[in-house]
Amino acid sequence: MKTTVGLGILLTSLSYFLFTLHDGLIKLLVETTAVWQILFFRSAVILVGCLAFGGPSLIREAVTSPVVKPMMIRSLLLLGAWLSYYNAAREMQLAELTTLYYAAPVVATLLAVPILNERVTVPRWTAVVVGFLGVLIATDPVGLTFRPPVYLALLAAFLWAFSTVLLRRTAMGARTLVQMSVTNSFFLVLTGTMLVQVWHRPTMTELGLSLATGIIGGVAQLAFFEGMRRAPISVLAPFEYTALVWAFALGYAIWGDIPALNVFFGAALICSAGLIIIFSERLLSRR
Repeated sequence: MKTTVGLGILLTSLSYFLFTLHDGLIKLLVETTAVWQILFFRSAVILVGCLAFGGPSLIREAVTSPVVKPMMIRSLLLLGAWLSYYNAAREMQLAELTTLYYAAPVVATLLAVPILNERVTVPRWTAVVVGFLGVLIATDPVGLTFRPPVYLALLAAFLWAFSTVLLRRTAMGARTLVQMSVTNSFFLVLTGTMLVQVWHRPTMTELGLSLATGIIGGVAQLAFFEGMRRAPISVLAPFEYTALVWAFALGYAIWGDIPALNVFFGAALICSAGLIIIFSERLLSRR
């Protein structure tokens, strides 16, 4: 396997683990704090971190960067995805929501063909399908009926997939710190407009959790952006399913949720999807 592709897989897998941990912290925070406020503080912490590492020149570079407009569009797509996801979550079971949302890797692979001109090989398609089957088995969404929240969950999956493809397209246009700075600056503006209406004075515990969310989210973004620079979407898409495995593991570690037997079978298929990509890309590089 080419070194860059292997590193891209490693970084992307790390980002999905960190995003899962990040979502676990948000799950704790959202019980007392509005999502708008959580996202605002998270973006503020990430932006401060970017400026600390990038220095004053980062501001000038971000303002004049050619990725400003694409990153603005991506920020709107992400905000739409999160709002759709959280609104759907109010009326759907976790199993149903997870299954629908994890249609995103399939959508991303489909979009990568016309938008990025990627050649999706049979092993890559196989990995995407096997991973999605793993999600179906693990979450077991029996009795799913189409209703407004279902369409919101599907919309969230499409918007996330589209934003991922857009990131891959702009990844080479600027360095990662610039892209992170631009993205989180837009998020500060978008979420800040709602902050006045939903402001909640945080406790010390909530401040600590908010800071941790920003730090973990920032490292996750860094790994995700860097991963996208190094490998095609069709290679990286199946590794998004690993987030489900981490979600079940963290659910057990933090909340004591004991997974059912079908979860282990689903997790095995999800891991198999990653192995299919790793071995197929290794064979491809040797040829």
